[in-house]
Amino acid sequence: MPSLTSPAPAGTARSVTARRLTAVCAALLAALLCALTVGANTASAHATLTSTDPRDGSVVQTAPTEITLNFSEGVLLSDDSVRVLDPKGKRVDSGKPGHVGGKTSTAAVRLHSGLPDGTFTVAWKVVSEDSHPINGAVTFSIGAPSKTSVTVSRGGESDSTVDTLYGIGRYLAYGGFAALVGASVFAGVCRSSRSVRKIAVGGWVTLFAATLVLLLLRGPYTDGEGIGAVLDLGGLGDVLSTKPGAAMLSRLLLLGAAAVFLAVLFGTYTRRTEEAEAAEAAGDDEEYAGIDHGRRQDLAFGLGFGGTVVAIGLAATWAMAEHASVGIQKELAMPVDVLHLLAVGVWLGGLVSLAVALRAGEPVGRTAVRRFSRLAFASVVVLVLTGLYQSWRQVGSWQALTGTEYGKWLLVKVGLMAVLVGLAAVSRRWTGRLLDAAEDAAGESAPAEASKAGTKAKAKTKVAAAAAAPAGRTVSARSGGKGEDAAEDDAGSDGGSGTAADPVRSAQLARQRAAVDRTAALRERDADPVRGGLRRSVLAETVVAVVLLAVATVLSGTQPGRAETAQPAAAAAPDPLGVDPVSVEIPYDTGNKSGRGKAVVMLDPALPGDNSLHVFLLDRADRPVDAEEVKLSLTLKEKAVGPLRVPLRHLSTGHWSTESVRLPLGGAWQISLTVRTSDIDQVTETKTVKIAQ
Repeated sequence: MPSLTSPAPAGTARSVTARRLTAVCAALLAALLCALTVGANTASAHATLTSTDPRDGSVVQTAPTEITLNFSEGVLLSDDSVRVLDPKGKRVDSGKPGHVGGKTSTAAVRLHSGLPDGTFTVAWKVVSEDSHPINGAVTFSIGAPSKTSVTVSRGGESDSTVDTLYGIGRYLAYGGFAALVGASVFAGVCRSSRSVRKIAVGGWVTLFAATLVLLLLRGPYTDGEGIGAVLDLGGLGDVLSTKPGAAMLSRLLLLGAAAVFLAVLFGTYTRRTEEAEAAEAAGDDEEYAGIDHGRRQDLAFGLGFGGTVVAIGLAATWAMAEHASVGIQKELAMPVDVLHLLAVGVWLGGLVSLAVALRAGEPVGRTAVRRFSRLAFASVVVLVLTGLYQSWRQVGSWQALTGTEYGKWLLVKVGLMAVLVGLAAVSRRWTGRLLDAAEDAAGESAPAEASKAGTKAKAKTKVAAAAAAPAGRTVSARSGGKGEDAAEDDAGSDGGSGTAADPVRSAQLARQRAAVDRTAALRERDADPVRGGLRRSVLAETVVAVVLLAVATVLSGTQPGRAETAQPAAAAAPDPLGVDPVSVEIPYDTGNKSGRGKAVVMLDPALPGDNSLHVFLLDRADRPVDAEEVKLSLTLKEKAVGPLRVPLRHLSTGHWSTESVRLPLGGAWQISLTVRTSDIDQVTETKTVKIAQ
């Protein structure tokens, strides 16, 4: 082993390194919180309202008996999911809303009979099947439109404080899961120590507390209420009746079983393993040392089986309530998601355990490092395979990879993953050097070990002979020929120092010895360049992994690219009343490099009266693209009507819409569309659309 450098420079280097690490960690923590805040505030809904019956803004002559809402994906309903309000704000819906025809993407609620004429408001708030809340409002009129006193959000508003806290809670839950699973696997397979136990217990506490907080925040998060609503426990029962609430409750129950697992792992099993290692170090076999090898193996099998079941159950509480439970191939996606989460836990939690153990100067053996290296490699393989499948399933196309928020965050995650794999390769090289050094040292010390083995064998023979001798001779031999009283006096003394009568002095000496041992361990750690290199590379892996986990948390709250790109198709779906919308395609070119494309304008139902209007901008590759400004007007030249300017609201990438455009007459209406792609690049194009008489 290389000699230790002088204390002053080493201490100075360590202090400089500590300051640098502190600065880096602080910067990464700020970036992490920023990512969580941005992700919480920009996360979009994972289901959209595609149509209603009666249609939004329509006028019907006969009062309907029920209201039907159609969504692009399945939604979860509560007692208050759909409210229908008359012009004075009084509720006119009766009974609980429910799904129609077994379709979770369709919700309906019954109405009172004998409704008066006027404008009615339908306010809805549901939770998409992947646990994210959406809300909004539509209107319809009976007989003729009227004034209404109802003021309801038309979608999307939520309390930013609750959203941010909920995002941080999800991050802490993921982190606690990784620490719990990774540290437990590291302790059972590689090496158990006090620092590893602290990580596992800390992960358990973090996961339990974060899940409890998420359960309390769930009601305000889905209802769009303020932070004060957390204290209202009346809605907790409604939360537990939903799929996300039931998943979190199951997680809390599984954590009770995990607590028992930790108690046995770091109690009985660790103690028996340490006894076996001590016997092996002393050259004794386990049977000679009084260790029941069979019972220890049975305990290891039970812990492995039980821990695997608990870990799979905990991972399933995410897989069955979030992205994996919605969309295509759900039956395959959920097991794949469980494997992905377990691999993340084993790798990242094990990294933290190894980094902390190396940093504390604990004697992490080469065998333990080699075992973790194999575990980490297997975890990376599982992560890559399951990640590729999840990316294809959630993104679906190259267009969505670069043109959606989910795809952009996924690219950030892939970049961080590449960095992490590179650092892991560096760690594996350091591990190889560590093992090579161990083999060289073993070759040099083989004669000495043989001599020690012979000495230990002789000692065993003497001990066995002493055990067969009479008790009196044994006592005499151990006391060096003295009497029993003299032997007891020698045993009660502390090497003749007289400290046995002074417990305070004994405690001081014990603390001094412990401090000297710690200092010696740290000097030995810092003097070994191979272990130092491994420690630094593992620490770098851990820091990147913390940021990667934050990005993964943001992804779990962002609408998948496949679902976002499918929204225009969902919005263009035929109306349930049987009237097909009319759409026209308008090419445009603003003159700059990225200003060429086409606009698709859709009118629904393209009849006199109220219509909904959608504008979709696409580039030359038919990918959704945004513009600085989009304006539209309608003119019926043959009747000298117009131009009627249409206020457009930007909904998503390349999508503008308005809920109600009133066309007084049928005929050939001219659409004037203005697209501005920069401060100076703008073009206006026209197209004619036929509105039925």
